[in-house]
Amino acid sequence: MVDPIDLLKGQARVLHRAAQAGEVGALARHRRLKELAELADDALKAAVLRRHSLAVLAREVGFSGWSHAAGVIRGDVDDDFGTLLYPDGCGAYWNIWLASYAEAREIRGQTGGYLLAYRRHYFIVDHHYVANLGLDPEEPAWAAMGRDWARPQDLAARTGLYGQLIARRFADGDAVAA
Repeated sequence: MVDPIDLLKGQARVLHRAAQAGEVGALARHRRLKELAELADDALKAAVLRRHSLAVLAREVGFSGWSHAAGVIRGDVDDDFGTLLYPDGCGAYWNIWLASYAEAREIRGQTGGYLLAYRRHYFIVDHHYVANLGLDPEEPAWAAMGRDWARPQDLAARTGLYGQLIARRFADGDAVAA
């Protein structure tokens, strides 16, 4: 199982070193942070810290910052799930959107599918959507979770799926384009 926190920390080490070495792409990614946006290259190279790299990566995969990403992945935050589960290109898939978790859980129970979360909302999707995310809809972790991402029966199963999802974003290069 890929630990998503360790994966993000490892990617942050690489990004931090690249920024310190003055790589143009790494500096540009760090400039997306408000506190670093106006710095010249040399000043940015000297100012960039690992926490900045963690924040950049967390934002690139759909969270507001590092503490938000870590809290959601660990299961400590359940009032804003970020945007990781609804990337560009997923609007064409069948889904049902709801503002209430209770209603989403009830409808998922009636219709089947998978209950996912986007920021403070919930949505029900089918196996095609899950496959488009790069996850196997038949993965045993889904059954362990009760096919409920927002409030999984097995948090470790969801953590494993987060690891797969984030690893895929880095492998596809999607995270750096976000």
